[in-house]
Amino acid sequence: MFNYINRGPIPSLKSGSSKKTIPIILVANEDLKKWQQSLSNNQQSWLKLNDFNATSGEILLFIANNGAVDFVAAGMGENNSSTIEQDPIEPWLFSKIAKSVPKGTYQISNILNDRDANSAAFGWAMAHYKFSVYLKETKQKLSILTVPKNCDINFVSHMVRGSTLCRDLVNTPTCHMGPDDLGEVSKSLAREFKAKITIITGAALLKAGFNTIHTVGRAAEKEPRLIDITWGNQKAPKITLVGKGVCFDTGGLDIKPSNSMLNMKKDMGGAAHVLGLGQMIMEAGLNVRLRILIPAVENNISANAFRPGDIIKSYHGTTIEIGNTDAEGRLVLCDALALASEENPDLLMDFATLTGAARVALGTDVPPYFTDDQSLNSELLSRSKNQCDPLWPLPLYDPYKELLSSSIADLNNVASTGLGGAITAALFLKHFVPKTIPWIHFDVYAWNDRERPGRPKGGEAMGIRSVFDYLATKFKS
Repeated sequence: MFNYINRGPIPSLKSGSSKKTIPIILVANEDLKKWQQSLSNNQQSWLKLNDFNATSGEILLFIANNGAVDFVAAGMGENNSSTIEQDPIEPWLFSKIAKSVPKGTYQISNILNDRDANSAAFGWAMAHYKFSVYLKETKQKLSILTVPKNCDINFVSHMVRGSTLCRDLVNTPTCHMGPDDLGEVSKSLAREFKAKITIITGAALLKAGFNTIHTVGRAAEKEPRLIDITWGNQKAPKITLVGKGVCFDTGGLDIKPSNSMLNMKKDMGGAAHVLGLGQMIMEAGLNVRLRILIPAVENNISANAFRPGDIIKSYHGTTIEIGNTDAEGRLVLCDALALASEENPDLLMDFATLTGAARVALGTDVPPYFTDDQSLNSELLSRSKNQCDPLWPLPLYDPYKELLSSSIADLNNVASTGLGGAITAALFLKHFVPKTIPWIHFDVYAWNDRERPGRPKGGEAMGIRSVFDYLATKFKS
């Protein structure tokens, strides 16, 4: 198993100042003419010769007499002036700059606010992310950013390491990230932060009443398990994270077509998210009693695989008719959510790669979330904007719950229609959480379908920076 837990410094970021640091001047499109007038005649000629238009991520190197880089002009695009308070500058702009400049040590000369200073550092660091554990050649150009003085480098480092952990876990193929491996990573994280961990495995799940977790995972060679991590002051507010840990999803007997199985190593993306977010919380030493619950399974096919039409009695006591074995994520989550609810946490959140319907509704970059708590909804939208970490609310429309009805059980695990699938899946989960508990469900994609600076194709952390920003503000140590 690879070593995924890292608490070391971020190699591409440094504090302090140096005479050898190369300045980067951010230039918004609307400020270009004014800035150009501040340059020498030779510099203005160089600008025109290279047709620099300050488009987003465009850079132009200005060379000193000795042949070294004197300073860098970096375009910010339109409506992103660095001289007035505007919308946050996206971290990915700085990822693009970091990948474009020559190897060296840089500083950004004209960032005004703390938020954008943090964004610059995060984007610069993530520009250097590469999942390379299976590659012989792992060397890459390292450009170093001397972070702005108003950058909270500790806060940024927590987010970088947590996001990296999440990406690494999602990127690892199931041959090295099955339920047992996910358990070992959880043990490593617990050891690192002196947290308590228990793992219930195989037949012991049935004895404890976690029938849905066991049923989904029983056909796999690697036994299903429920991972339970607790950390922090027992008297502090209780924050519980639940993550879907389906380490591979064939679809079960309702088997997926082969092209739909290609990325199913990422179906444990919810588990990766809560472990990454959990690392951020524990590193920051937030004043919370943290609990992380991960039902870890493989949805495989063998002689004892569960079938369409089967009925399972959940840990909650609700009986569930199986309408489709490929809607397994909600089955493993419902037992974990019911367990989490027993201690009435002050905030309960689950992350899951749950539905294709969420991608149809909002695309691959914007995860929907569901909550009835309007205060939480408002906070998340605000943090999402500040962190440039897209999230968007969808409704828990109660009349759709009747679509989950069954004539022979309390619920069906799928709706009678494919329409509104992200909502009906969320309503299924809502059934297992008492109304008195503040609860949020995140339906994440956990994947980048295309290559972009700072966001390579592969596993992605979605929404956890927004959540961490909210928790870090509310529960400072």
